[in-house]
Amino acid sequence: MSKIIAIANQKGGVGKTTTAINLAASLAHLGQETLLIDLDPQANATSGLGVDKKTVDKNIYQVLINQTLLEDVLHSTELDWLDLAPSHIDLIGAEVELVNMESRESKLKDALAKFQKVYKYIVIDCPPSLGLLTLNALVSAHAVLIPIQCEYYALEGLGQLLKSIDLIRQSLNPALALEGVLLTMYDSRLNLSQQVIDEVKKHFGDKVYNTLIQRTVRLAEAPGFGKPVILYDKSSKGAQLYLDLAKEFLSRQPKGSEI
Repeated sequence: MSKIIAIANQKGGVGKTTTAINLAASLAHLGQETLLIDLDPQANATSGLGVDKKTVDKNIYQVLINQTLLEDVLHSTELDWLDLAPSHIDLIGAEVELVNMESRESKLKDALAKFQKVYKYIVIDCPPSLGLLTLNALVSAHAVLIPIQCEYYALEGLGQLLKSIDLIRQSLNPALALEGVLLTMYDSRLNLSQQVIDEVKKHFGDKVYNTLIQRTVRLAEAPGFGKPVILYDKSSKGAQLYLDLAKEFLSRQPKGSEI
């Protein structure tokens, strides 16, 4: 069955969408059937995989609000093993529209139910907030991957996300686990980066990935060309880092286990 991973952090600018795109693409490159769900109204994961976020006619908003079937909104990508459920700016309104709906926090979970045997991994790019969209992702997910930037105030606000995860465990999704913590925007020249790493490891221990995502030019350029970095420049440092992350991610999965 699929393993569903929500990539979440309510802070913006931490490398959340970059990680969603490039982890999903790297897993696909390694032969894992993968679906990326763009749940962020900014739709950067959508455009980052070469789909025009302004003109896409069927998208995840319609799945959540109009009960459109998920299979009717899926797009194939340049990678054989990677599909995309695109976002749209209309998703901004979903937060309000979901409020009065029955089972509002389970719309995505219900839509994903029949896909549990289609994909090996389903990656959800969450918006930078803790509203109903992120709630839908966390209710659907088996685990959360949290990107944290190697900068000042890296852990600021993280307590609220962890509190939300605990509340969801208590009521809506008891099996929700912490998949891992990924350090992004790492710069080996800065003492601050090592200080942040030490602080994060103090809080999260072995849940912190050994792979550190550095700032690189190719990683920053790739979204502008509508490609994950592994397609934009496979030989680049950014592509290698996310491949390393995907391999580390896979190495942490229980052998032969079923979700």
